[in-house]
Amino acid sequence: MTSEMTAYTIEEYGNPDVFTETTVEIPDPEPDEIRIETVASSVNPVDYKIRRGDLPDFSPDFPAILHCDVAGIVDSVGANVERFEEGDEVYGMPGGAGQQGTLADYVTGHVDTFAHAPETLPLEEAASLPVVALTAWEMLVDKTTVDIDDEVLVYGASGGVGHIGVQLARWFGANVTATGSSEEKRALATEIGADVTVDYTTTDVEAYVNDHASEDGFDIVFDPIGDDHLQTAFQAVRPFGTVVTTESSSTQDLSAMHANSLELGVVLVILPVLLGKHQSRIGEELETIAALVDDGAIEPHIDERFTFEEVAAAHRLGEMGDFTGKLLLVNE
Repeated sequence: MTSEMTAYTIEEYGNPDVFTETTVEIPDPEPDEIRIETVASSVNPVDYKIRRGDLPDFSPDFPAILHCDVAGIVDSVGANVERFEEGDEVYGMPGGAGQQGTLADYVTGHVDTFAHAPETLPLEEAASLPVVALTAWEMLVDKTTVDIDDEVLVYGASGGVGHIGVQLARWFGANVTATGSSEEKRALATEIGADVTVDYTTTDVEAYVNDHASEDGFDIVFDPIGDDHLQTAFQAVRPFGTVVTTESSSTQDLSAMHANSLELGVVLVILPVLLGKHQSRIGEELETIAALVDDGAIEPHIDERFTFEEVAAAHRLGEMGDFTGKLLLVNE
């Protein structure tokens, strides 16, 4: 095996054209790591926020290899690793924030940031799942409990996190109301299990609460968008209800939480990678998610596929937001 590989790196923050195809040393796994031959990655908002320089604390060292999601085949295991062996098909979230990521022919990462890939999905499609499925899972399982017939409102229901959130809430037995800004986005939400969809651009909160929530609001509002959606979420949730969000950087008025005795759960799914500890939660949750995929409860929706060489085009489309589900990056 040669000692060098192709990687797509950035030397500075900037627009999507900042990616450069380059040759770097193939990394060797540490005792608690595995190395995989990369089959695919995918695009998440965190990837282009890091590329732009919006999240300097999350950036790997320059020259930086970005992207958090990966699917591939184990090609080397560290001395302490027992969970995997060479040839295993895995998917995971080993880096891309805080440490080097997955836009390369090979990637190493802590063994606990990987799981066996779903058996019923093409391996490259498994790369669409880690960040969004872990986020949706932690929002609905770690930060709240969804009971049968709970009324759950999902914002951005056709987006990466949102379209997994709809499917998970449905699997838990909830009644799901999903928002979307276009007919295409609302059609996808219906197709993947939403009971009702709402065009939030033409319907105010009071109206859809009155129409679709049986009491004074929804039991749970699932908000993978954040910013000022959070204020809308506080209006849409019932007293003593829960809002779960990925909100990160805006300043928000929390007085509605006090007035209605609300719970707020906030998820930063890449935290174990940034901290270099608590990684086992990633692997365990990914094993559960793979089982749900194989049971037919979750299916990722892939809107477009790009090659690694086309990463700039994938980022441009990602930032425009004119797509549903996920954008896949395939290593050809």
